[in-house]
Amino acid sequence: MENGFSLIELFKLGGPFMWVLLAFSVATVAIIIERLIYISWHDIKVTPLKNKIAGLLKSGQKDEAEKFLVSCTHKETVASIFLALLQNAKYGENRMERSAESEAQERLRRMENGFNYLTALSSLAPLTGFLGTVSGMIGAFQQIANATDVNAQLVAGGIYEALITTVFGLMIAIAALVAYNLLIQKVDTFAAETSKAINDLVPELI
Repeated sequence: MENGFSLIELFKLGGPFMWVLLAFSVATVAIIIERLIYISWHDIKVTPLKNKIAGLLKSGQKDEAEKFLVSCTHKETVASIFLALLQNAKYGENRMERSAESEAQERLRRMENGFNYLTALSSLAPLTGFLGTVSGMIGAFQQIANATDVNAQLVAGGIYEALITTVFGLMIAIAALVAYNLLIQKVDTFAAETSKAINDLVPELI
């Protein structure tokens, strides 16, 4: 056998399970790109907007603060959260906090959309790879059993071809896990900063 293989040749050697892994890899890349675009397009910075609203509230310009938040574009993710806080201030501390938290949860849900698929793919991909390897090993040992002259090349060749699906499955899982952890870190940071901002603004509205 040749010492090296092209990607297409490796794909063919991996057997039918490689098609499943190909679908998983396409789905993983698509979700990662879509989430990166979504989070990059939306402004998830909290502190600059919080400082501006806090300044307006301290100077007694609550109406101006509301108008400013209404004028903010949809890209300003935290604007709708602060707006819910201000609009419900007249109903008391408990009501405005719950309204802001409810809006924050909805924003976080939108940011985390697709994350569950990444975690699922990070589990399914290596399992599918292992299944492909087991299937390949069965075929390899069947060839060995049917062979009249068993040699090291026959044994090693069948085994390493069977392990190809495991390698591809693990590569997909690693990509999905790395992307998930990087993305969830951004979301968690946004959630923590938003919670602190709400707590900082509430005293200005009581």
